[in-house]
Amino acid sequence: QVQLVESGGVLVQPGGSLRLSCAASGSIVTPSSMGWYRQVPGKQRELVATITYGGRANYAEPVKDRFTISRDNAKNTVYLQMNSLKPEDTAVYYCWRFDSWGQGTQVTVSS
Repeated sequence: QVQLVESGGVLVQPGGSLRLSCAASGSIVTPSSMGWYRQVPGKQRELVATITYGGRANYAEPVKDRFTISRDNAKNTVYLQMNSLKPEDTAVYYCWRFDSWGQGTQVTVSS
């Protein structure tokens, strides 16, 4: 079983930056893509970004050119660098792997 633990969610002002981290642990046998999703109350969870084991990234349109996903395979960790944050980025951010979800970390963008 694989466990994903996110960290880094805080309150930040519009225009600010934030970096989320997600560490995977447990029975990590298969190299896999990882990624980030987000969810606000009353809405479906939506894709933010994914990255393959080899480092190829894919982004949702609302975050392109503002967010950067990266990973450190040696540490089984994936990161999400978020710049130029907007109030509409406020959500619970979840780390994803094909066999597991993280518990979520709250990001609030507000003045």
